[in-house]
Amino acid sequence: MQPKEYQQLVQENLPPRPIAKNMLWAFFVGGLICALGQVVLNIAKSFERTKNEAAAVTLAAMILLGTILTALGVYDEIAEKAGAGATVPITGFANTVTSAAMDFRREGFLLGMGAKMFVIAGPVIVYGILSGFVVALIKSLVLGLL
Repeated sequence: MQPKEYQQLVQENLPPRPIAKNMLWAFFVGGLICALGQVVLNIAKSFERTKNEAAAVTLAAMILLGTILTALGVYDEIAEKAGAGATVPITGFANTVTSAAMDFRREGFLLGMGAKMFVIAGPVIVYGILSGFVVALIKSLVLGLL
């Protein structure tokens, strides 16, 4: 059997994916994570002096929550059900970094976890910085022409 025929056979026998159901779960879980973040932000605003300080506390709390849930194996269950709804918020980024670090914990804290957790996080950070730079450059060019 040729690879092309095999792929066609696989496609014919795959069960249909419930796209609408998956989108609803992603929307629901992503919304819950964001609502929880808003609750944490509202609480932090009452303790911190500025909005920026409250936002920093919120980010730290959500990253900590994502890391703890990943370490306990709960976040993977949530992400399996919710898909993009669990991977897009900051907790999804914490999950990615923590998962990568946990995969290499046998190699030690420094050369295993410390070095390997940036295997996935590094490109994400670089892409975020680069895309932010490109958008700022385009904005400055467009506003400069007006």
